[in-house]
Amino acid sequence: MKTLSLKVPATLNERLEELAKETRRSKSMIIRMAIEEYQRRGRRAQPKSFLVQARDLAGSVGGPADLSTDRKYLKGYGR
Repeated sequence: MKTLSLKVPATLNERLEELAKETRRSKSMIIRMAIEEYQRRGRRAQPKSFLVQARDLAGSVGGPADLSTDRKYLKGYGR
C-alpha cells in the first residue's frame, strides 16, 4: 500500500479522531472509505450552486432593468 500525506484543519482532524474512536477504525481506513465513496458517486452527486439550480428563474420576474444600479429604487430601503 502506498503512503499519502495530507494536511487537514484542526477541526476536521478532531472530527476524524472522534469518528475513528466511535467506529473502531483507523483514520486511514475512514479516509480510504471516504475517497472510495466519493469516486462511486462521481460528479453527479456534487451539490449544485444556487445559480445553477435557479438558472431557469433568472429573468422570470418583471421589473425595471436598472433595479440593481439606480439609487432611486433604494430610497427608504432598510427603514
